[in-house]
Amino acid sequence: MTDSENKQESKRDNKRENKRVHKHMFLLNDAENRALNKYLKKYRVSSKSRLIREALMTVVIKKLEEDSPTLFD
Repeated sequence: MTDSENKQESKRDNKRENKRVHKHMFLLNDAENRALNKYLKKYRVSSKSRLIREALMTVVIKKLEEDSPTLFD
């Protein structure tokens, strides 16, 4: 097997491990929905799901890093 074949196989395995299988739903009020739709249109966002997922995980990871113990705690 060549290096490129190993890399392609590794990428496929990684995709299988990171498959999104957990569904989460939430509701927006009218103002929030208008704001989100305006943002999607203004910035030509092609994937609403990706935008929401990345924004959410950015906040979650940042907060977890802030809350983690430090050497001097």
